[in-house]
Amino acid sequence: MALIDRATVLGSDKSLPPWAAGLTVDEFLSRRPTVDQCWTPLLLIDRARLSHNIGFLSQWVNERALELMPHGKTSMSPGLWREQIDAGASGITVATPWQARIAVEAGFSTVMLAHQAADAGTARWVADQQSGWTEVITWVDSPSGIALMADAGVAAGTEVPVLVELGRPGGRTGTRTVEQARALVALVRESPGVRLAGVAGYEGAITRGRSAEALNTVRDYVADLVSLAVEARDAGAAGNSDGRGLIVTAGGSAYPDAVADALAPAVAKGLRGVLRCGAYVLHDEGHYLEMSPFDHTRHESGLLPAARAHARVTSVPEPGLALLDAGKRDVPYDEGLPTPVAILRTGGQRDGLANAHIDALNDQHTFLRAPDAALAVGDRIELALSHPCTMTDKWRLIPVVDDLARGADAVIVDLLPTSL
Repeated sequence: MALIDRATVLGSDKSLPPWAAGLTVDEFLSRRPTVDQCWTPLLLIDRARLSHNIGFLSQWVNERALELMPHGKTSMSPGLWREQIDAGASGITVATPWQARIAVEAGFSTVMLAHQAADAGTARWVADQQSGWTEVITWVDSPSGIALMADAGVAAGTEVPVLVELGRPGGRTGTRTVEQARALVALVRESPGVRLAGVAGYEGAITRGRSAEALNTVRDYVADLVSLAVEARDAGAAGNSDGRGLIVTAGGSAYPDAVADALAPAVAKGLRGVLRCGAYVLHDEGHYLEMSPFDHTRHESGLLPAARAHARVTSVPEPGLALLDAGKRDVPYDEGLPTPVAILRTGGQRDGLANAHIDALNDQHTFLRAPDAALAVGDRIELALSHPCTMTDKWRLIPVVDDLARGADAVIVDLLPTSL
């Protein structure tokens, strides 16, 4: 499936070959451009691996009678969101009002805004989106947030669906206790202009790692979400006698197994268990390689890293040190620095980089320590990346290739557009 339609390559599109400027995407792709025609730094996505990851998680979620509303901020690419929907996702999650607007304007009918509206303008916009075809669901974690959304709903003559967010002390957003969340559930039910759609939370903010203690923390937390939703169902929430249709949602990128286990009772009771995983689409070779139970090294047919970067050596100022032309403006660095994988030669040759590592990034420089490699200015270095959520935000059009393993000889088969 094409990720982009009727777009034109701009001269300002980072690292695409100069001759591509002014061509339509179809015209550009018809020339079967290869990676070696692009400048560096360069972010690349593997088409087959991307499709594999989308299909893998869709099947896994479906087998457990769960729903997936993947977090769109990971890619900020409506074309990629559409592939996720076509694979079975029931909606798209976003983090900010402008991201929600992009999703609505791109034609997505179910959009979850995983934040509380904090101003009247945002609340009015959310209320105005409720129609027979479009639904924007938003989170609330305070009486003031409920009042803001309720006023907007009344003014728009609608009921805005809201999810009460439960957090944890020391965590991120959300009420700090179940009792506080229970009070907000009651307040939503009493407030005109809003409708209780369910309860929500994010387990990634309350623990780290995959120890038995961490996994139990996740399960206990999601169990509290389920209990809140069951209470609301039993109290007649959602305007019907049995409460079917109430959502119980958690993240799931790092702990999908534990979240799914804890959501199983909700599904058995007729509630909607919704995961919001986003990182799975690109996966990585750092943070999620270590965290995800679905990495291909520990799960048969599991997730594959679908993105890598290329950078060139621009300076070798002293033995064992090479400076590359990629930096914080090009590659993720917040959950682990890139890892040098190979020197890419012409003709598909790949030379290893034993004992090499990256110890720092500037805005446009990478400090590569390679004491055992004879690096020269112009060498193309392949970089493995960590943290998909900050990979694509630095690029407007990202080349999608037939096979990352082909290095500089890979053919560009598509362009992934992002809404920066």
